[in-house]
Amino acid sequence: MTEFLIRRFVRNYDQVQDVEVRTRYGALAGMVGICCNILLFIAKLATGIFANSISVMADAFNNLSDAASSIIGIVGVKMAEKPADEEHPFGHGRIEYIAAFIVAFLVIEVGFSLFKTSFAKIRNPEPMVFQWMSVGILALSVGVKLWLGMFNRKLGKRIDSKVMMATAADSLGDVAATSATILSMLIFGLLEVNVDGIVGLAVSVVVMIAGVNIAKDTLAPLIGEAIDPEVYREITRFVESYPGIVGTHDLIVHNYGPGRSMASIHAEVPSEVNVEISHEIIDQVERDAQRKMHLFLVIHMDPIETQNERVENFRKISEETISQVDSRLSLHDFRIVDGKEHVNLIFDLVVPRDYTQEMKSQVKRKTADLIQGKIPGSLCMITVENSYCAEKND
Repeated sequence: MTEFLIRRFVRNYDQVQDVEVRTRYGALAGMVGICCNILLFIAKLATGIFANSISVMADAFNNLSDAASSIIGIVGVKMAEKPADEEHPFGHGRIEYIAAFIVAFLVIEVGFSLFKTSFAKIRNPEPMVFQWMSVGILALSVGVKLWLGMFNRKLGKRIDSKVMMATAADSLGDVAATSATILSMLIFGLLEVNVDGIVGLAVSVVVMIAGVNIAKDTLAPLIGEAIDPEVYREITRFVESYPGIVGTHDLIVHNYGPGRSMASIHAEVPSEVNVEISHEIIDQVERDAQRKMHLFLVIHMDPIETQNERVENFRKISEETISQVDSRLSLHDFRIVDGKEHVNLIFDLVVPRDYTQEMKSQVKRKTADLIQGKIPGSLCMITVENSYCAEKND
């Protein structure tokens, strides 16, 4: 069903990096969400009024807020499509994150309203009316919401949309909420025990937690996230694939919305190669990154020794030493400068994010002492820094 809708309503659906195609995906997800949620609202509201169930009616208004969320999603994706202008040289892509954040607040507001209503229902319980038809309608809505959640998740992953992923999470939260409502009706029908208010209270907590989680996921790219390891590897492999690029480090990626990223990276080039030749290679990499990866890439060129056996030997000793100190450590920008009394070993030492300032000082001293012990007459000049790549635990 999902693929049928995509192929039917999204022209050039496979070109997901294209801004206009992303907008068509957003419009499709929004329209499907509006239609499904309005139908569910009408069906649940009628059921709730007939059964005199506050949890069912609250669930109905939750669907109405979801329809509003779908409208916000359409508007957000459409506004994010606006091209760069004088005041916003990197475009308007982050509006999509703001739209998802608004959706999160709507979800939290609905959950809070349900919480107040359910609490009042616990204090002043009212009689309910049980019918299997009501249970059937709610069970059907669970199926619709489950499909809608998977539909938005699939589209969201395909075009990397925070709004759609937020909507998908909201839909799956609704599945849990409606399932709880069905449970309360079954308990009343079979045992004649009215737990409507208690279940409504539980549902409200589930809805509010879903809203908070959506807000957290949406805030992350607005505040600034660490680079995903897979993205880090993709960019570094791309740059290092060019002849004349020996290695890379210090990759930083700034996100200006889905499909709109700017990055900077240090590329190591042989110092014995003419600087104009290396510069031409760097320019080619930047142009190709824009064309092939849709990435605005700025490359800083770092000349390094590649044919000096003494430098290579000292580098190898230093790398082996730091791996003994902590296998997570790495170094780059290694060079040597001969002095009158000693040889200076200069390099940057990359440490994990969990290192405190005291740990950084300790590892710097320990590394220097070990290397200087292995290379007589050497003096280590170490700059300790962190990587901008996310560190994922297995």
